[in-house]
Amino acid sequence: MALSLSGRMVWNNVVMVEAENREAALPFTSGREWRNRSRVLAAAAAQGKNATVKTSTRRICDDDNGPYEEGKLSRPSYTGDSPLSRFVSMLISMKPLYSLMKVAARQVLINTAEKKGVPWRQMSEGLLTSNVYAEKPLVENASLVYPDYYLKDFHAYEDGNLSWKQAASEVKPATLSMIRRAIPDAKSMDEAMEVLRGNWLRAIEEHHVRYSCREISDILDIGCSVGTSTLCLADKFPAAQVTGLDLSPYFIATAQYTEKQKAASGQTRQKPIHWIHANGEATGLPPASFDVVSFAYVIHECPQQATKALLQEAYRLLRPGGTIALTDNSPKSKVIQDLPPVLFTLMKSTEPWMDEYYSLDLEQMMHDIGLKNVTSILTDPRHRTVTGTVPNHGPYGAPQEWQ
Repeated sequence: MALSLSGRMVWNNVVMVEAENREAALPFTSGREWRNRSRVLAAAAAQGKNATVKTSTRRICDDDNGPYEEGKLSRPSYTGDSPLSRFVSMLISMKPLYSLMKVAARQVLINTAEKKGVPWRQMSEGLLTSNVYAEKPLVENASLVYPDYYLKDFHAYEDGNLSWKQAASEVKPATLSMIRRAIPDAKSMDEAMEVLRGNWLRAIEEHHVRYSCREISDILDIGCSVGTSTLCLADKFPAAQVTGLDLSPYFIATAQYTEKQKAASGQTRQKPIHWIHANGEATGLPPASFDVVSFAYVIHECPQQATKALLQEAYRLLRPGGTIALTDNSPKSKVIQDLPPVLFTLMKSTEPWMDEYYSLDLEQMMHDIGLKNVTSILTDPRHRTVTGTVPNHGPYGAPQEWQ
């Protein structure tokens, strides 16, 4: 259940978020209080209540722990060029062993999900026996050329993200399973969702309120998959025109089918979501046409050069004062750093670009392409949200040196 906030006022460097009911109120001044505030909001949302939150617009520095605990390292020891990382990579390079790892990883994912109450097989079968297939010809850009890095095995799927049977049909249960694993103390899926998605959405809103003078009218969700993050953005910002874009026509077709089914049952939106099959590195969309560009759990599946291209394209697409937001695994998360060997080996076997992701200084890359006010915070025990602003001065679109 999403938390509904009715209005916003900015007074003397303090953002006052006002709500219809005032059952819960908490100032935001420190990492610990930020976590308490998130719990208040989650509890209020789970009870169907709105909450009043006074939020300091203090910048959260790159080295601020935020509300969740960081590990002792800058990144997990099983990534990069460490001896442990090289050993795990050597195991993965052995084809017979790699094949066993893929099967094991898949079984761990499914069994963990179903133990947590996520009906993985049932949800997958439900999509595969639906009329979703009719959507693919309607959304697919048949002339699109897929980059080589995207054609790798992802998530123990031989066809990566380009299939119905495994990838498209299993994204939603896999996502729900991930949410339950990330927020293990949550009493329900709604509460876990409110913490993981709610904190991410609030981080975007709070950054934009502080650093931008423009309303959020247009949002682009790059790498939207089957639309889960896109739906969250549309629910959070109902007055905005939201667009979901992904490189997989199977994912985009599933997203569009899901929204059509909702509309047919009477769940209509003020502004229907647009769905686009395109490469996020070169979208073909006009420059300076969005106020927020979001990447939710995208860049851990990309080599560093692709991440840079995605950020540059996002910069080009944002209006001056616009916000870029990325949420993904945090290299500094204590939970991720402390994963047991069996789990991190299986995880690494399903994520071909993990080493490049964890060795990337994302905040520095965002600074280097010209973004200002770059802020990073752990928004749940496993994930960080990194935000930045396109400067208000200068021409629309990409910096001159890119052109």
